[in-house]
Amino acid sequence: MEHKEISKAVIQRLPRYYRYLEDLMDQGIERISSGDLSRRMHLTASQIRQDLNNFGGFGQQGYGYNVFNLHEEIAKILKIDQVHSMIIVGAGHLGLALSNYTNFRKRGFDIKGVFDNNPKVIGQEAGGVKVSPMSEMKDIVEKNHIRLAALCIPKDAAVKIVDDLISYGVRGFWNFAHVDLEVPEHVVVENVHLSESLMRLSYRVFEEQ
Repeated sequence: MEHKEISKAVIQRLPRYYRYLEDLMDQGIERISSGDLSRRMHLTASQIRQDLNNFGGFGQQGYGYNVFNLHEEIAKILKIDQVHSMIIVGAGHLGLALSNYTNFRKRGFDIKGVFDNNPKVIGQEAGGVKVSPMSEMKDIVEKNHIRLAALCIPKDAAVKIVDDLISYGVRGFWNFAHVDLEVPEHVVVENVHLSESLMRLSYRVFEEQ
């Protein structure tokens, strides 16, 4: 699909649209207006229409949006209408929790490997995949053409491992390590700093006290 450069704010809202549309399908709702969707999502109807118009609109005047069709179109935009192989680096509590999260596969993300250097966890099952030693990471990444990796490791280890993974062909990192990674322009990093999110929550809750 050819379309103009889309702002990051719009892209950040698309997964939320996808999730709400999935809930609507589970409820058996076949169509919805931008107004009804705005009330559910606490966005303005104008904002919803503007966001979706970036990709063609998808709605019909007097009818609204076909829930299933819009859900499918957003899946195509987010490239989750296809299967993406990925790995998880780090089999601590967070890594194991991610590997056992069944919605990843539902969203089209197939975990091909979980890696750690702790002998106590190597060989254990994590989400249907055995935890492998770091020494096997290169072979598995290259064999399965892995382009995505979740980093659930300490920051000191993350920098070196990222460099290695980029050399193996990985192009996107879901980064839970507490470090801002420096990567080439063709590599994408999505940072997830849990403590920063908690601090923002603290500010919002207690700013008036």
